[in-house]
Amino acid sequence: MAPSPQTLSVDDRRRLAAWAADCAEHVLHIYEVAVPGDARVRAAIDQARSFSAGDLDAGEAVRRRGGAAGAAARNAPTPAAKAAAYAAEQAAAVAHMGAHALGAAGYAAKASSLDVGCEDDAVARSEAHRQVADMTDLAARAVSRLPALGENRSGPLGPGRLSLGHVGVTIREIRRLLPEHP
Repeated sequence: MAPSPQTLSVDDRRRLAAWAADCAEHVLHIYEVAVPGDARVRAAIDQARSFSAGDLDAGEAVRRRGGAAGAAARNAPTPAAKAAAYAAEQAAAVAHMGAHALGAAGYAAKASSLDVGCEDDAVARSEAHRQVADMTDLAARAVSRLPALGENRSGPLGPGRLSLGHVGVTIREIRRLLPEHP
């Protein structure tokens, strides 16, 4: 059985893990203000950075996968803090599948939107612009190799949580903003 097109190579996943960690770290303060002293979300971001730097091999990173950040999200006291924790969980999961980087970006934008009480998608779109501006060319090339949201069911970009609301708007906007890469 061929791997999912959402997986990408280990090199691409390392590149995307750095960008995903940046996206999650941008909203980390939202979680830390809501739940002071809880280091699980920061640890997931640090894990993504360790994987990106090559200090953590893919197998070990996949085993860890940011599950503690997911548990933190499920217990978060506010929707914005929950989204910030999910951004970190998605960043840590990039080691498993590159498509999770878009999940990290989408949840980070959702956390920003919820934190300022924005009901429309203006903040999510603005965050997508900032995130693309912060992306390296190699990360942009890797994202361009991923299938479009909802096009492939063999990973997080299939129909489901990432395709809805502020998260889906952000992912679609990121894809729209990226230049086509070979």
